[in-house]
Amino acid sequence: MTEDKEVKVSTTDPDSGYMYREGKPEGFFYLDHRTVDVKYNLVTDVFVTAGNVHDSVPYLSRLDRQLQRFGFAVEAVALDSGYLTTPICKGLEKRKIFGVIAHRRFHPTQGLHPKWKFIYDAERDLYVCPQQQELSYRTTDRHGYRHYASDPKQCETCPMLEQCTRSATKRKVITRHIWEDSKEQVRLNRLSKSGKRLYKKRKETIERSFADAKQLHGFRYCRLRGLNNVMEQALMTAAVQNMKKIALHLERRA
Repeated sequence: MTEDKEVKVSTTDPDSGYMYREGKPEGFFYLDHRTVDVKYNLVTDVFVTAGNVHDSVPYLSRLDRQLQRFGFAVEAVALDSGYLTTPICKGLEKRKIFGVIAHRRFHPTQGLHPKWKFIYDAERDLYVCPQQQELSYRTTDRHGYRHYASDPKQCETCPMLEQCTRSATKRKVITRHIWEDSKEQVRLNRLSKSGKRLYKKRKETIERSFADAKQLHGFRYCRLRGLNNVMEQALMTAAVQNMKKIALHLERRA
């Protein structure tokens, strides 16, 4: 029997979502997922969701909408660490788009070896632990994760057992998504010279776009309740920002 997860609902604005993130304010919010172009920093897409919707959920559908509606020839995208998911990495690969996504810092269980210490052997499809024991493939779960497990007979005599697993069966299990190769390619993109240059542009484009909306256009707070009203505010704000950008660009050309 599975327990139903309790979802907090606002009594004054049920469309909003309760957001809890490290380093962020806690409460009922809306999220504006926007896209800008790297050349002129024009807002090309705006989409509002409740605050409890993860950033990565609407991304690929919004990307496809822009490709279809405007006919953009998107060659590369730069995203923050919230978008480092296997579906997004695989989606960018299928669309032949060079993806650069910030590194997400995971906090392993204190006292245990982090996953990166277990080396994946692609040719033999297995992991090798720091003590050179092999973790062979066992099964694939319904979420697309392949499970690799050690031999408990070898683990029980290993001097590093306490730093490896706390399982009662003395078996170490490592999981790897079936699209993990796509995520590893995105990591390599981030470390490349062109990837570093592209990601640096994020601070000059999307971050500045959000900062301008908050500081100069009252976008720090929702003026009305309800998803449709917040979406209207987001679209109007982006339209005004684009008008300013276009006017400045035309002035420079003149």
